[in-house]
Amino acid sequence: MKQKLSLLGLGVLMIALATTTPADAANKEHQQLMADIRMLQEQSQVLQNLLGQLNDTLKGVNMRLDQQTEASRKSMADQKLVIDNLSNDVRVVREKLDDNNVRLGSLSQEVDALRQAVQQCIARPTAPAPEPADAAATPAATAGPPASPTVVASPTQMWDTAWADYTSGQYDLAVLGFDAYIKTFPKSDMADDAQVYICNAYLNDGKNDKAVEACDVAIRAYPKGNAIPEAYLRKGQAQLNLRDAGGARATWEALIRNFPDSAMAQMAQNRLNQLPRRD
Repeated sequence: MKQKLSLLGLGVLMIALATTTPADAANKEHQQLMADIRMLQEQSQVLQNLLGQLNDTLKGVNMRLDQQTEASRKSMADQKLVIDNLSNDVRVVREKLDDNNVRLGSLSQEVDALRQAVQQCIARPTAPAPEPADAAATPAATAGPPASPTVVASPTQMWDTAWADYTSGQYDLAVLGFDAYIKTFPKSDMADDAQVYICNAYLNDGKNDKAVEACDVAIRAYPKGNAIPEAYLRKGQAQLNLRDAGGARATWEALIRNFPDSAMAQMAQNRLNQLPRRD
């Protein structure tokens, strides 16, 4: 009887052990899973905190970049304003210098004209004094008035006179006036302009052959003058009037080649485009 009870108790114990072991194992797995979940939550929270800090840092960097960009933009605007002001100042100074140079040139021409007038007065011989005997014989005779010295006109006066003749259509007088200006003031800055106006006067008067000659004089005598592009243009027009289309083409091509940036070069190109094409 005791042996049966022992066997029965052992069976109950084994059944109890068999039923409790899976439950304990499932509980441990659940606890481990919960621990892993908590660890992941903690790691996720740490990552979120890091992302928040990174976002704050990026916002600060962007703000500083915006401030620096705005400061740079303002600095560049200020520098541009300073440069523009300096450019305007330089332009004003250059204009004043050019104006002063023009005035100095005019004054120099006026001084040269006065110097020539004084030299002519000094060089003119004086009338000899009358002999005493003649004076006694003719007491009533009186010496005539002294000859008045020849006054050389100023450059401005000579130019204005020639220009007035030119604008009024008195081309012969204009040619004489500009030619006298060149001979009297050969070193003037306006000498090349005067020679070109002689060419224009001949051209307007229908004297195309003389216009070609006058323009050639200007081109040879003043190759660097500011009026020489116009001399080329007028010469070509005079040649075209003389039915020398080939000469006009060559003259205008020389103008474009020698003075490509001048306004006269563009006019010459327009006239070349109107000429018949070469065969």
